[in-house]
Amino acid sequence: MSSPCHTSALLLVFMALAVSGAEQSEERNCDVIGDESSESQMERALLKKLEPLSHMRFNVTVEKGKTENYVYQFRVCREVNSTSHDYGGLVQTDRQNGKTTVIGRINETQVFNGSDWIMLIYKGGDSYGTHCSGEKRRAVIMISCKRGVTASSFSIISEEREKEQECFYLFEMDSSVACPAENSHLSVGSILLITLASLIAVYIIGGFLYQRLVVGAKGMEQFPHFAFWQDLGNLVADGCDFVCRSKPRNAPAAYRGVGDDQLGEESEERDDHLLPM
Repeated sequence: MSSPCHTSALLLVFMALAVSGAEQSEERNCDVIGDESSESQMERALLKKLEPLSHMRFNVTVEKGKTENYVYQFRVCREVNSTSHDYGGLVQTDRQNGKTTVIGRINETQVFNGSDWIMLIYKGGDSYGTHCSGEKRRAVIMISCKRGVTASSFSIISEEREKEQECFYLFEMDSSVACPAENSHLSVGSILLITLASLIAVYIIGGFLYQRLVVGAKGMEQFPHFAFWQDLGNLVADGCDFVCRSKPRNAPAAYRGVGDDQLGEESEERDDHLLPM
């Protein structure tokens, strides 16, 4: 009886470990402020657009004299430290004493955009204490469009903490995810030109292969319908000559031989002495 009980206990332990491991491997995502039923579809679409950046980590170090020496760690819609379960999406670490401060949390997210930028806001950070009336910290990340770059140039711009309320940390970075979709629609004329060029290419290549491999033509005769195109070229040349020539066909030649008229007259005069008197 003890053996089945021991086996069941081991199975329960393994199942518990598997469930806990699955929970740890599944990272938390951004949660827009407000009830799920009232969340904006636009914000959901923007968070979906930011998904390619979720697997990346961004760091920036700020050192001001001997009093401030911080490292800021940032992740897009993921926790910086998933083991702490503090929802911290942007965290400040004091390099002098190792103290960690959460600037903004992903479970209080706001996001909106413009034509070529996305603004990501993490609210609900740790309290300021003596600054800003003790309100909670807030991180504002401006993501600007830069094509061809997944993500780069993460930096801190400023910390606004001299106000009574609405204080914030401002960061910026470049990414192609903030860029608008490129308009790649072709005009009707372009489509017609591409279609015509494709048909001409198929006609020439297919006709050439047929003439060479099936008919056994050589030289210029390999060109499809060579006689037809040759006649057409001659007709076009004749038409151009008829339309574009400067003088009619029956116009006298511009050059006449010297003495032609005199030769004609002299021949008549020379025959006069042959007539009977």
